[in-house]
Amino acid sequence: MKTSKFPLIFIVEDNSVYSKLIVSHLRSHKFINCESFTSGEACLKGITREPDIIILDYLMNGMNGLDVLIATKKRSPTTDFIFLSGQDSIEVAIDCIKYGAYDYIVKDEFALIKLSDKINKLIALRELVASNRLFKKGITIFGITVFGLILLFLFLAIVFPSILTRS
Repeated sequence: MKTSKFPLIFIVEDNSVYSKLIVSHLRSHKFINCESFTSGEACLKGITREPDIIILDYLMNGMNGLDVLIATKKRSPTTDFIFLSGQDSIEVAIDCIKYGAYDYIVKDEFALIKLSDKINKLIALRELVASNRLFKKGITIFGITVFGLILLFLFLAIVFPSILTRS
């Protein structure tokens, strides 16, 4: 995620009223960097902007949400997906998760609350992964440094044995 404070969020929803509702809800929850699209094809044209999160409906005119996910993952593998769909089918949800979606939310009266909660959890998860990566890098550098010092000490002990035997 380029910036965890203001992630770039694409909303792909063919119902313009519901799309505006999602954008309004997200902006009221401090996710100000949102852009909406009315079709999967329009979203794919904007993929070069490398969105952090794409929120999309499953059933849309033209490409369905799963098609958008698969096409996007080829161009922008770090983009995360949250489906927000009226499709209350476990098979559809499983397929979406199988192909790389972070979560699948069924549209109901609590959907937007669940959505902002999932985005916050996703941001926290990505920050934890980044922190873990930095920690591993630090441990690796420390290990290499210690190993290098041991090798240096052994080299000096072999080349200059008199240094170690002085009393």
